[in-house]
Amino acid sequence: MDAVILSRLQFAITTIYHFLFVPVTLGLSIFVALLELWYVNSDSYYERLKLKRLVKFFGTIFLINFAMGVVTGIVQEFHFGMNWSEYSRFMGDIFGAPLALEALTAFFLESTFIGLWIFGWDKLSEKMHCLCIWIVAFGSNLSAFWILVANSFMQHPVGYEISDGRAVMTSFFDLVTNPYVLGEYFHALFAGITTAGFLVIVVSAWKIATDDISREMFVRTLRRAVLFTFFGLLGVMGSGHMHAQYLAEANPMKLASFEALWETENPAPFAIVADINQKEGRNDFEITIPKMFTFMVHNSFSGEVKGINDLQNEAVEKYGSGYYIPNDVRGMFWSFRIMIATGGLMMLVVFAMWFVSFLKRKYINDYKCYLKMMPILLPIPFIANSVGWYIAEAGRQPWIVVGLQKTAVAVSPNLSAEEVWLTMIGFTIIYLALAVLAVFAAVKFIRRTKITAEE
Repeated sequence: MDAVILSRLQFAITTIYHFLFVPVTLGLSIFVALLELWYVNSDSYYERLKLKRLVKFFGTIFLINFAMGVVTGIVQEFHFGMNWSEYSRFMGDIFGAPLALEALTAFFLESTFIGLWIFGWDKLSEKMHCLCIWIVAFGSNLSAFWILVANSFMQHPVGYEISDGRAVMTSFFDLVTNPYVLGEYFHALFAGITTAGFLVIVVSAWKIATDDISREMFVRTLRRAVLFTFFGLLGVMGSGHMHAQYLAEANPMKLASFEALWETENPAPFAIVADINQKEGRNDFEITIPKMFTFMVHNSFSGEVKGINDLQNEAVEKYGSGYYIPNDVRGMFWSFRIMIATGGLMMLVVFAMWFVSFLKRKYINDYKCYLKMMPILLPIPFIANSVGWYIAEAGRQPWIVVGLQKTAVAVSPNLSAEEVWLTMIGFTIIYLALAVLAVFAAVKFIRRTKITAEE
């Protein structure tokens, strides 16, 4: 493998690892803020003591995750100079602005107020302390917005001109209001709510099954997490559907690729399974639902959806000779279906937990065996997030900035494969060690912490 392939692989490992923690930060910051709002507005003295411990409990899990997200995010930015200097030279004028704003308006904001929240329990008023965690939640999600502004330009460039071989910003307003940002941001936001909610469901279920002293409070968090996660799942599905429809206009090649639709059709079917032959530009075998893909794109059973082969011909006419089809249509096709399947499975789990915590609350002890097994399901939202991010990024290949710069010419010119191997192995080993430590610390904390009325 050459330096380009290895650099792509290294950045993919870093990004996916980082994105394991980002959705939890986005969603859990909101959930902890809601818990503290519940605590501040409670009138019962003994309940307030337990609620305070509950806020600190999930707040500690949030802090462990936040620390991991910061470490991996900083390393991710190193890649722009190490592996992708030509991209940095070409895109620096545009990409640097949202990254700087992310640091100034979001990261510093959440970092400052998370410090006040950690150390301010006995120094700030309850309402002021509660405001701190809400500011942290706002800052976390604002941070995601600025990152996705930068990423959306790579997917759908707006507000720029090419000057001296570089992309130069001509309109910051166009950059921020890029229609691509809307779909990406809300899909990421609701994915964060879903992931964090599912994490709270798993932790609460396990504590109910194994911690008799704390059972009462975790039944209550389970009920709230069920509603929180259900809201997130509805948002993920709705925003994902709307963004997929927008892709038909903004990036039809990506849309056609994760459906493995090779020929333009009206109406177009939805393939449930397919044996994809990318070399020949066809599916050797497929099982489809007639007209369904057209309905997904147009909200109607009639309407044209452009196929990969026709889009390839259009790209050749526009950009010159070359291969403009993402090089892993099979991976995108199955990643999209894994994302849908994991979303459906999470919805089933939410309904099951709703049944247990709302309809069978008095008999919840009868379901201890099932509740104790819930941690086995914890990877589900993380799998969904990872394959979703893979679809988003693999779908714009062979471009690193769609229509402006190809990935192959964005890599650092003097970079050798051996250098990438060295740093990739080093980063991966460090990441693995940090992940083991973080999981160990979180599990140990969850096992030992009791939610009682004692300070």
